[in-house]
Amino acid sequence: MARIQLDAHDDIQTSQFARGRIHSVETMGTVDGPGIRFVVFTQGCPMRCLYCHNPDTWETGAHAGTEVTVEQLVGEFESNRQFYRNGGITVSGGEPLLQPEFLADLFTAMHARPAGRVHTCLDSCGYAFDPEHPERWARSLDETDLVLLDIKHADPEGHRALTGRDPARILAFGDELARRDIPVVIRHVIVPGHTDTTDECEALGRLIAPWRNVAGLEMLPYHTLGVAKYEQLGIAYPLAGVPEMDKARIPELRQAVLRGMKAARGR
Repeated sequence: MARIQLDAHDDIQTSQFARGRIHSVETMGTVDGPGIRFVVFTQGCPMRCLYCHNPDTWETGAHAGTEVTVEQLVGEFESNRQFYRNGGITVSGGEPLLQPEFLADLFTAMHARPAGRVHTCLDSCGYAFDPEHPERWARSLDETDLVLLDIKHADPEGHRALTGRDPARILAFGDELARRDIPVVIRHVIVPGHTDTTDECEALGRLIAPWRNVAGLEMLPYHTLGVAKYEQLGIAYPLAGVPEMDKARIPELRQAVLRGMKAARGR
């Protein structure tokens, strides 16, 4: 699962597509959608999750990350296409929805590959979506085969405490995905002291129950692998002292989510 930094494209001014700003690329992703994936990590994120392990992706602007073309990423994908025959491409972050034109052009190009259509997956927290102007993301979602949607907390107050942001736009994005019937895998990070109770997980189940397009549920145990990166960047780690999540509790909490969904759906 090698993560590589891409150099700026020499002919970037001649691209026929929207340009993007990315953090890095992972050439053999195995946890970012079905099969083996080519994973593009975009630069920029509006959320400030306490457990974020990639704070170097937060910054936005003309000098953040690396500017790349769709053609460059397509070329990188095609150079290893044989490895992705049962997978595809995933765009993660940062937050991909901050760059909807680039995302749309990249996914459109992947669907139109002469060697065969490539499965597209969007890994997003949904916060950059603006329900007042959904048309800005229409092309992106038209070309999205699967969404990994990160729901950070079931309670609005808990969500603000954990991420620094209100969840309304995220829920609106979930509603839009349901309206479009785009398959969604819900991801929920289990953080001790924040999202590790059966009550919170049952509430999550009730929250996502109306979305009949939910195709999967991933309960991700909190880990401390990102601590070293905070130290390198000279940033105080927000969850200092919080232990890693006991993985043995994950099945119990997953069942709580499913129980909440079942109760909300009346069956």
